[in-house]
Amino acid sequence: MTQNIASFIDHTLLKAETTKEQIIQLCAEAKEYSFASVCVNPTWVAVAAEELKGSPVKVCTVIGFPLGASTSETKAFETKDAISKGAQEIDMVINIGALKSDDTEMVKSDIKAVVEAAKGSAIVKVIIETSLLTDEEKRAACELSKTAGADFVKTSTGFSTGGATVEDVKLMRGTVGPEMGVKASGGVRSLEDLNNMVEAGATRIGASSGVQIMQGLSSTSDY
Repeated sequence: MTQNIASFIDHTLLKAETTKEQIIQLCAEAKEYSFASVCVNPTWVAVAAEELKGSPVKVCTVIGFPLGASTSETKAFETKDAISKGAQEIDMVINIGALKSDDTEMVKSDIKAVVEAAKGSAIVKVIIETSLLTDEEKRAACELSKTAGADFVKTSTGFSTGGATVEDVKLMRGTVGPEMGVKASGGVRSLEDLNNMVEAGATRIGASSGVQIMQGLSSTSDY
């Protein structure tokens, strides 16, 4: 089951002070444990792609991160640029202010701009930043993501007021149904955390603690 657990994890390093050496280390760890992807800021996509060449580990990056407040045109350009440098998965932040202004058309067109830019080249995960939303807004964000053609909905950037919760993952899974992926991100630091999120309906986990989670497998008989 070790391989199965690893395949849920996007091994993540998004801090502003991240160095090239740390990205290279991140990629080495991802190859060692066979994580689903590494998730890095756009500036490191080319480095990660080079380090992971010939490996099944994907390169994931973040778009409109972490506020979601850049324009749709900027997000689309950023997506194309990242893909040209080797990104295979795109985690975009929605226009949170537009959602809270009840401008659902803007939210949907914003997501669609990224989906269209990534079409045929990368999957799109939509970060809805659950800690800033009401349950009604969370459902609306998930429905708009589905309508716009995204592949996943994702709980959090990890840079706001809170991260993933079991309750939010359940709500998101209940809203999008079985067709879409659900990514839990922010605060998933242990094997128990990961297991709880997967049981709630998550199909991917964003974590900077992937190595610790995998090391935790050796101290449990559950897997």
